Amino acid sequence: MRAPRTVTLEELDFLGTGAWILGTGGGGDPYHGLLALKALYDEGARVPLIRAADLDDGAMIGVVSQMGAPVVNLERTADPAMTIKPVRMMEAHVGRRFDALMPSEIGGGNALQPFLAAAKLGYPVVDADTMGRAFPSVFHTSFAVGDLTPHPYALADIRDNEVMVTRCADWLWSEQIARKILVEFGSRAFSCKAPRTGREVKDWGIHGTVTQAIGLGRAVHLARRGHADPVAAVLASERGRALFRGKIADVARRATEGHLRGVADCEGLDADRGHRYRLEFQNEFLVGRRDGAVEVTTPDLICVLDSVSGEAVGTERLRYGQRITVVALPAPALFLTAKGLAHTAPRAFGLDLDFVSPFAPAAAEARP
Repeated sequence: MRAPRTVTLEELDFLGTGAWILGTGGGGDPYHGLLALKALYDEGARVPLIRAADLDDGAMIGVVSQMGAPVVNLERTADPAMTIKPVRMMEAHVGRRFDALMPSEIGGGNALQPFLAAAKLGYPVVDADTMGRAFPSVFHTSFAVGDLTPHPYALADIRDNEVMVTRCADWLWSEQIARKILVEFGSRAFSCKAPRTGREVKDWGIHGTVTQAIGLGRAVHLARRGHADPVAAVLASERGRALFRGKIADVARRATEGHLRGVADCEGLDADRGHRYRLEFQNEFLVGRRDGAVEVTTPDLICVLDSVSGEAVGTERLRYGQRITVVALPAPALFLTAKGLAHTAPRAFGLDLDFVSPFAPAAAEARP
């Protein structure tokens, strides 16, 4: 077995930048979590990163995340103690300690949640997640696509409330129950999903995504240092495509049922002058329309980047006049299967649209 490697202090900055881009507008701004994690590193903590392939089949893995509408995260900073709370709840429920932790989603601040807990508890983090990006629901995960058991899971809030869901009928019920609790918690909760065996992570995790986020962030940071175009660095790193360059002209959003929903309209600049672009989102960007025609949809990653810095722009931070570039990155292969599209294509979000992709024709023609 290959020994885990230690994630360095410099790589934390890369991870934050890369994860924010992979968040496709959601997953929570990594900024506060990054500050908290760097403070733990300053105190001497270090987090080992282990490959999914190197897990023992019988290992028990904790799947860690926070839940809620991204706009709420602007008002509540990251707290490692709260991240640990549902982990301890789950360990007490199953009667054993975890062997490692992993992110539920590599996108946004949720990429850092298992690192915060691992830094305090001395666990390694698995180089894998269940989305390869950010999505608003557990129904949109690789574990749901694999029909793994959705229970038990633990939820906790900052007011000393704790809920352990011991059983739910399926993944849709799991999400519905969690959302009802989440609303009562004030649209932010800390969670530990159903524990996974090492075998399950090997079979159904999306592997290498922590390393992917670090590499993407490194590309952006190096481009900035070299006074190169960071947006071009993102495209080169992830085999992405630039779809639109312009500025935000209007934003309409609302927090409802624990989600941030809305649309953003953009006016074109440079080569896109005279064109318009509309982005539809539910926490994350789900649909991109150029001059009214659908150009890209979930599960492809629709990312909005600051045109100068290459920094991701979250759905909660969209504002009038921002100069942005809309880019598409290819979806994980699992989500382009018929079963994967049933969980992640627009109809899985209640939208009357088929999957549309700017990438390979074979992928674009796939349907749930």
